[in-house]
Order: sequence, then structure tokens, then C-alpha cells
Amino acid sequence: MPKKAPVNTQIEDFQPEEVAGWKALLENAPPRPNGKPTPEDQVKMKQQKQAEKLFLDGVSARLGLPPGPAFKKALTAAVKMSSDNPISAEYLQPPSGTRDFFPEEMRERNWLFGNMREVARRFGFQEYDAPVLESVALFERSYGEEITEQMYNFVDKEGAGVTLRPEMTRSLARMILLRTNLTNGKVTETLPLKWFSIPQCWRFETTQRGRKREHYQWNMDIAGVSDITAELEVLAAAAAFFRSVGIGPDIVGFKINSRKVLESLLLQLGIKKTKQRDMFAEVCVVIDKLDKIGPEGVMEELSKLGVDEKTADAILAAMASNSIDELASLCEGVDSESVEEMRRLFELAESYGIADYLTFDASVVRGLAYYTGIVFECFDRRGELRAICGGGRYDRLLSLYGSPKDDATGEFKWTIPCVGFGFGDCVIMELLRDLKKVAAPARNVDYVVAAYKPTMYGAAARVAAMLRESGRTVDLYPLDKKPRWVFDYANKVGAVRVAYVAPNEWDKGCVRFKDMGAEEGEGVKEVDVPVEQIPNRSSVTRSATSRGTRTPRSSSLPWRSRVRSCSS
Repeated sequence: MPKKAPVNTQIEDFQPEEVAGWKALLENAPPRPNGKPTPEDQVKMKQQKQAEKLFLDGVSARLGLPPGPAFKKALTAAVKMSSDNPISAEYLQPPSGTRDFFPEEMRERNWLFGNMREVARRFGFQEYDAPVLESVALFERSYGEEITEQMYNFVDKEGAGVTLRPEMTRSLARMILLRTNLTNGKVTETLPLKWFSIPQCWRFETTQRGRKREHYQWNMDIAGVSDITAELEVLAAAAAFFRSVGIGPDIVGFKINSRKVLESLLLQLGIKKTKQRDMFAEVCVVIDKLDKIGPEGVMEELSKLGVDEKTADAILAAMASNSIDELASLCEGVDSESVEEMRRLFELAESYGIADYLTFDASVVRGLAYYTGIVFECFDRRGELRAICGGGRYDRLLSLYGSPKDDATGEFKWTIPCVGFGFGDCVIMELLRDLKKVAAPARNVDYVVAAYKPTMYGAAARVAAMLRESGRTVDLYPLDKKPRWVFDYANKVGAVRVAYVAPNEWDKGCVRFKDMGAEEGEGVKEVDVPVEQIPNRSSVTRSATSRGTRTPRSSSLPWRSRVRSCSS
């Protein structure tokens, strides 16, 4: 039974021409007949239904979503928005493949990033950042990567070739090299470096479910460790994040492979790196497309690189290996060390408590040319979403930018071992929404402060200032409305309490506070507090409000027994 389109289909996911096309279809639909339709009416209605289905199938295929009722409703809503507004829909919508973040969506994003930052902190990583604008040359010093064709690059007003960063690893490499002696490759920082960031990245690619042209990506990288323990640390961090949001190894897993083992195999087949050309890296870029273009597509692209049919068959056979031992048998006598390294990773994963998340998969190679050792991808075990995150070891990337080469061998004179992953926000949010595990806080404030009438606004502002100085979050209501409007507003913004500044209480030196969580008969709902005691008596359960919830309904205002009387 086909699944329904998810409720989170966004209007901005549709391209302007798709909205215009759907609008034209709806406008040209035959009118519904009064009474029983004639044979001619039935033909027209059938043709309209077929045209709508064909159109919806095309749009949904591009987005990677099933064309269910919710999908059709979202597209119709986009048409309505374009019709209702005198300004063109294209002008109002964000550019194709980009997103607006309204306040409720920002709360979700901050919740997601907060979990990522907390995991990074627990694992001893430091946060860093870099300019969103980088030099084009930084990304062109690799071989045959699809990423260089997807860059938002241009020549700036000074004539420099620049690009919006498509990923963060090269920026990280550049920053580490700024603190490295390029003569000998010695990093001046204390090693290992454990850095993380959550940058916005840009790639001009086809948009679909879980893939935008801009996205945020959690990066965690370790520099200065050549042992497999670095891979285990970043894998354990990723697993810790999944646990923190309620996603276990029954829902996601990590496919693990080794580029070293693959390099050994390809070396046997005559595919190797030379001073003139890195054939191995080029072949890896093609193999990485196996899931997208299939074996025949891979064979075709390998042929274009000059790989003969027999060798291509051997490569595809290796990609189908079901175990480390099976893959190792194909590389026997070439590189047993890298095979043992992979075995050790799975053994130590038991000690880390993450073994249930890991599985061997010989087809995982990662498309970026800079990977040199263990590589991994996180996948949705339901098979509904694309890769959730990916990474691996890249020991030669920093050398590419800073190390001189040996004249005889063409190899870099020094390397700085690095391991890391990139974890985009789009796919994980799709998964969390599907599983109803988004636990972002609702809108909330500690207090809404309101004036009884405009002449009391100055007094209300004074009360708001006192509460803010005591560390509380305060929404000072700016409108001249009756009390019921104020309390209705307080409910909508999630206020714990309302301070209502009215002449009767103010003339006695007091302000009336109302507990928005207390029901009738459940303790004190209202209390008058002397103005001078407000900064000291404004206690609110911070742990509750920080989660976006109010104080429990059974709790009441705590001041009644502790404040002086406000009676005249």
C-alpha cells in the first residue's frame, strides 16, 4: 500500500513553473455538470483527472515524494498563495532549493543544533567557524569531483574567483594549515585537534526530499590521530546524537568500508595513482554513484575513464562482497594491515557500545576524492531516505594544500592525519518528523506584562524592566486591549504568569500577578505583590520554561505567605 505524502511538504519546495502549471490545470478544468454528467462530460473529466495525475507524478518524482492527498493540497495552497497576493509568487518565495525559517521552525532548528552542540561538548570538541565565502581554488585542487560542478561560484568586484562554500572540510583544512609549519608539517596547536561546526553550505543540485540547495551541516573532525580510535570517536559521537533524539540502531545504521582495501584491490587490477593522474580517486567517484545509476551506469562511466570491461566486472564483484573476509580474500597478499584495521574497528565498537549501529558494506566509498581510509555512511533502515550523514579518514587533504612533493616518488613529504563526518540538517529532520520525534520547545515566556490603559504604560514598562533585570523573559504587551485579550495573548505565547498593571493596585504600591497554569481550586491563582519586592519575588521554574512548558498546574504563586500586605 503506497504511503501518504508527509504533512511536512513545504510550499517553498515547489518551483514557480510547477505552481504555474498546476494553476493552469485547475483553471482549465471542465465545470462540474449539474445533475448526471453526459458522456461528453465524463470524457472531459477523465482527461482532466489523467492530466492532473501525470502532472503530480512528475512533481512528486522530482521531490522524491508520493503524490498523495497532502501533496496535492500543498501544491494547491501554493497556487492560492500566488493568486491571492498582488506580488508575484516567485518574488515572495525564497529562491528554489532554499528555505525560510519562521519562528516555530527556528525553535526546531535550535533544538536540533542544541543536541548536536551538546554531544560535541560531551566528547571534548571545540566549536569553530569560517567565512561562507571561500576561494574557488580551495575546491578545485581535487580530481573529478561532482562538487566542483555544483558550486555557487562567481568573480567578485575585485576580480577574485570566489564561491559559497559547498562543504566545510576544505575550510577546516585551510584553518589548520594557518597554524602549521608548512616546511615540516608540524601543527602548532596541541594535538589532537577536536573541532566541530554547524555551517550553512550551498550546492546547486536537483532539489528533492531531504536535499536542498542550501543546508546546514554538523561537522566533527579530529586531526593528528592516525589510529582507528579517531574513527571510533566520531562514530560514537554520531551514535550518541541519535540516542539523544530517541533514534536507536533499529532505525538507522552506519555502513562501514575502507578505501585502503579498495585501493589495494584496484592496484591489483592495474588502477593506481601516478604523478600525472590519480586514477584511483576518479574510479572512486564513479563507484560512489552505484546506488544512483546502477551497475550498467557505473560500467559506462568506468569505460569513459579507460577501464576495460573485465576490470570493471571485477570492481563491481568486489562491491558486492558480503563480509570483510570475502573482500579480504580478493586483496590477499596486498594489504592485510588495512583489513585488520577494519576488523579492529568492529571489535572496539563493542566496547564503545555502538556495535549495533555498524554494518560492513563494500559498496560504500564516498564520492569525495580526498578520503584515504575508513569511510562510512549513515542510512535509514526503512529505506525511505537518502544518506543521513557520511565521513571517513582523509590523511592527504591538508598535504594537498601545503606539503611539497618528493621529486622522485611524487608523494607528499608530510601528511596530517584527519577523520571527520558531515551531518546535514535536511534528512535528519525528515526522519525525526516521520517518527514524530521532534521535541522542540513551544513558544514561551516567563511573564506577559500589560497596562490597564495607555496612561499606565510607563508603570508597566518599569515592572517589565525590573523583571528583565532579575533574569526573566518578559513580553511587554504594547496594545490597548481589554483584559480578556491580554490573557488570551498570554495563553498563545505560553506565558507562565501575567503582571497586570492597573490603577487600583498601583496606587497602593503593588502589581497584580496571575498564574496562568493554576486552575480554579488549585491554590492561589492571583496575588498582589509590592513593587519593591518584585525583583526578589519573581521566581519561575526555569527548568520548566526552558523546555517550553509552564509550571505544573498544581503549582501556585509562592508569594502569598511571603509578601507584605498591599491593603491601604
